[in-house]
Amino acid sequence: MSENETAVETDRGSSERTRLPAMASLISVVVAAAAALFFGVSWALAAGGGAAGYATARDEALQAGTQAVINFNTLDYHDVQRGLDRWAQSSTGPLHEEVVKGRQANAERITQAKTVTNAEVLSAGLTELNERAGKARMIAVVKVTVTPDGQPPTEKRSRYQAELTREGQEWKLSVLGPVPVG
Repeated sequence: MSENETAVETDRGSSERTRLPAMASLISVVVAAAAALFFGVSWALAAGGGAAGYATARDEALQAGTQAVINFNTLDYHDVQRGLDRWAQSSTGPLHEEVVKGRQANAERITQAKTVTNAEVLSAGLTELNERAGKARMIAVVKVTVTPDGQPPTEKRSRYQAELTREGQEWKLSVLGPVPVG
């Protein structure tokens, strides 16, 4: 072997010795990054249910809120107690306490008015959702057909804002109020 061949062989050996640890370090970094990404995404999906879990909670809250707004705007003086039962079943917190406390006075007022109201939500949407806290806010545009006893029906449209609270697996109204016009 000539002197030049020995020098080339020595250079090749030292460069291979330098490349192997560098390559092993690079592979270790890539594997660690992939593991961190995998476990991070897995943790986030498990903690919050991921995008699908959020979408499900959003849809459930909106559907329950929409039905609750309908329940609070649909009453028949022929069967007041059933309507007031729907109010109680659709509410929680301070709103529920108000419904329970004012049940008798509301029943008398509705019976004396002799009206039938039917509500239809024309448009509704959540403005906030905190799935972990079980809280949501929504707005709704409602058409209410009011039929006084012996008279033709009239329609009125109202806008409502509502707060929803999750009780167990159910979303219920905790606040319901009109949105001022203008």
